[in-house]
Amino acid sequence: MHPSAKFVNRELSWLEFNQRVLDEARDADVPLLERLKFLAITSSNLDEFFMVRVGGLHLLAREKPARRDPSGRTPDEQLAAVSERTHRMTAEQYACYRDELEPQLAAGGVRRVRAGELNAKQAQAVQTVFDEELFAVLSPMAVTGPDDFPLLVHGTLNVLVQLAPAAAESRVEGGESRARKFQQPGSRRSEVGGRKSEVGKSVEFLRPPNSELGSPISDLRSPISDLRPPTSAGMRFAVIPFGPATTRFITLPSDGGYSYMLLEDVVAMFIERFFHGETIIDCVPFRITRNADIGTRDDTASDLLAEMEEVLRARKESDCVRLEIDDAVTPAGLEFLQTTLRLADRGVYRANGPLDLAAFMRLAGLQGFDSLKYDDWPPQPSLMVDAAADIFEVVRDHDVLLHHPYESFEPVLRLIESAAADPDVMAIKQTLYRTSRNSPIVAALIRAAEAGKSVTAIVELKARFDEARNIEWAKDLERAGGQVIYGVMGLKTHAKACLVVRREPHGIQRYVHFGTGNYNEITAKLYTDVSLLTCDRELTADAVNFFNAVTGYSQPQQFHKIEAAPLGLRPKLLELIHSETERKRHKQEARITAKLNSLVDPELIEALYEASQAGVAIKLNVRGICCLRPGVEGLSENIKVVSIIDRFLEHSRIFRFHHGGADLVYISSADWMPRNLNRRIELFVPVEDPKCRKRVVGILNAAFRDNVRGRVLLPDGTFQPPRRPRGGKRFRSQEELYRQVRDSVKQAEQSRTTVFVPHRAPEAEE
Repeated sequence: MHPSAKFVNRELSWLEFNQRVLDEARDADVPLLERLKFLAITSSNLDEFFMVRVGGLHLLAREKPARRDPSGRTPDEQLAAVSERTHRMTAEQYACYRDELEPQLAAGGVRRVRAGELNAKQAQAVQTVFDEELFAVLSPMAVTGPDDFPLLVHGTLNVLVQLAPAAAESRVEGGESRARKFQQPGSRRSEVGGRKSEVGKSVEFLRPPNSELGSPISDLRSPISDLRPPTSAGMRFAVIPFGPATTRFITLPSDGGYSYMLLEDVVAMFIERFFHGETIIDCVPFRITRNADIGTRDDTASDLLAEMEEVLRARKESDCVRLEIDDAVTPAGLEFLQTTLRLADRGVYRANGPLDLAAFMRLAGLQGFDSLKYDDWPPQPSLMVDAAADIFEVVRDHDVLLHHPYESFEPVLRLIESAAADPDVMAIKQTLYRTSRNSPIVAALIRAAEAGKSVTAIVELKARFDEARNIEWAKDLERAGGQVIYGVMGLKTHAKACLVVRREPHGIQRYVHFGTGNYNEITAKLYTDVSLLTCDRELTADAVNFFNAVTGYSQPQQFHKIEAAPLGLRPKLLELIHSETERKRHKQEARITAKLNSLVDPELIEALYEASQAGVAIKLNVRGICCLRPGVEGLSENIKVVSIIDRFLEHSRIFRFHHGGADLVYISSADWMPRNLNRRIELFVPVEDPKCRKRVVGILNAAFRDNVRGRVLLPDGTFQPPRRPRGGKRFRSQEELYRQVRDSVKQAEQSRTTVFVPHRAPEAEE
C-alpha cells in the first residue's frame, strides 16, 4: 500500500484475516484435527469471499469501473490484487494439507487411501459402493460448449472427462471395453499427497492378487456413447456432476484408525464404466463458484418472500467467478472449461490436492481421536442464574450477564421456553437473523402461538445463505398463528433482542434479552458472545419502542438508554469518540477500548484518527477486517490494534469509553461498517449494573494481554505474531477466561458441599 494512504483496502484486509486462520492450521502447537478444522474454515471462508465480495467487485467493475474505494483502488485494481493474494493463499493451503496435515494424520490413524493402495477387502468395498450407489446415481453428460453445458450447482464437485477424438478411435469388435489411457500424448504425472505417481494406468492395476472386482457390464451402454461432433480442437468432453447429495468420504474397512477414499478417486477408478468403448484421455475433478451478490429491490417489492425465493433461484444461474480444478488437467481440458464458463485466467485456481478443503470439516469431527483434538471445554453454568429458580424471579432480582461459550446459553433458552409455557405470559417479541436447523427457540415460539399468546417474530429473510431456512420456519410460525414481520423495507434486521411481557401480581412486568450473537444454540458453543438479561424499566421500555417501530409504520420513539441504527447509532458513536477527544484536549485522561469483528467505516476511522492525534489512548480488538492503519506517526500513533484467532470465533462487540472515570460500557450487535450503520437495524445497549459492567471490562482487558494468540496489526496492514517478554507469563485470553469461569463454578460447588449438616439421634419411640 502507498505510505500516504489512510485506509487499508477492505478486501485485502479480509484476506489477511483468513491468513491468520490459515496460520492456526500451520501451527504445530495446535492439535492435528483442530489444524484440519482451521484449514477447512479457510476454504469455506474463501468460498463465501468469492461468492459475495469478488462477485460484487465483478458487478462494480462492469457498472462503475472508475469508482475508487477509500484506499484509492478501482474495482479492476482490487480484482487484480485479490487474485494475486488468493492464488498465493491457495498455494499455501495446499502445501499445508499435502506436506503437513495429510501425512501427519495418516501417522495418527486417519488415512486417505488411493486406488493403488487398496487391499483386497477395501477394493471389494469400493467396488460395492460403486456398483450399488454411484453407478446408478451419477449421470455423465456430453458437452460441446456453453449451449449444452449443464447448470452445475455452485460449490459441488464435478468431473471433467476428456475423450479421444472419434476419428482416432479404433473400434474393437464385440463392443468390449478398452483400458482407459488417462494420458495425453506423452507421460502426465501429478502430485498426489506430496509424492509423484503415475496417473495414466489401466484399471487392471487396481485388482488385488487373486481377486475379482467383477467384469464390465458390456450390455449397458451409456447415452454418452452417442457423443456430439468433436470440438474445434478435435477433443470431446463430458461432465459428471456429483451433486450435493453424494458422499465425499467413502469409509473403508480398516484394522485400526479410520481409512477413507475420496469420491472423485472412486469415480476415476471406474470411469470406463460410464464410457463403454471410448478411450479416455483425462479425468479430473473441478468445482465452480458462482456470484451470490444478488440483492433485492425490497423497497419496491410488494412481496419480499416471493422475491427472496426468486433470488435463491437466480443464484443457481449466476456467473462463474472462480474455477477450481485439479492441477493435472490437460491444456485442452482447461481451455474448454474457461471458454465455456467465460472465465479469465485470474479466475482459475489449480489445486495440487483435493478440491473443496472445506469438506474436510467432517473429518475434523471424527470420534475416537481425542488425542488429536483440543481438550473439552464444556460451557459452565452461570453463577448469576440459580438453576433451580424460576428464570423470571432470577432476572427480576438482578441483571444477568452471560459470556458465551464459556457460560451456557441455557438461561436464554430457558427464558424463551418458559415464556412459551407460562400462562401468565401475554406476549413474546423477538428478532431472528440466523437460527439452527432444528431451533428450539423457533419451536418454542410456535408452541406459544399455538397456545394463543401474542407472538411476533421479525425474521430477516435477507440473512445471506440462511434465506431458505428462514423462509421455511417463518411459514410454519405463521401457520401456528404467530405474526411474522419480514424485516423493514430497505434494511436488514441484524439486532438481537427478545421481549417478554408477563402479567404478575403487581401488574405488567417486562423482561428483555439483548445479545451480540444470534439466537442459535449451536453457534453459542462456538462463538464468543455476550448476553444481557434484564427487567430494567427504561431498557424494557426502549425494547417496547424498538419493536413497535420495527413492526409498525410509526417513527422510532426517543429511546431512554439504547441507540439503534440506522438513525441514532452513528451519531452516538461519533459523540462518544469526540467526547474523549475533547477531554484529552482539556488535559483530562481519555481512553477508548473496543472489541468488534470489523472496522471499515471511514467516518468513524477519521474520528479515531482525530482522537489519536489529540492523545487519546485507543485500544482495538478487531477479529477480521480493519481498514484503519495503526501506529502511523502523526496520524494514529496512539492506536493499537490486536486480533485474536483461537479455538472459539471471536464475535462479541463490546465498547468502553473512559468518560472522565465514569466508564460508559456498551454491548452491540453492530460492527463499525457502513452496512451496519447505514443499511441495517442494529442495537447499542449500555451495561449499567456494576457487577455486569465489571465482567465486560474484564473481557475487554483480557484481549490486550493475550501474548499467545493476540497478533498485532502493523501500519502496512499485515500482522505481527504475538511476542512474550523473556521470562513473561504465558497469557492466552480464551484459555484464561474459561479457567476463570470454571474455577468460580468449582469454588461455588465446593462451598455448597462443605456446609456441615449434623446427624441427630433419632427420637425415642413412644
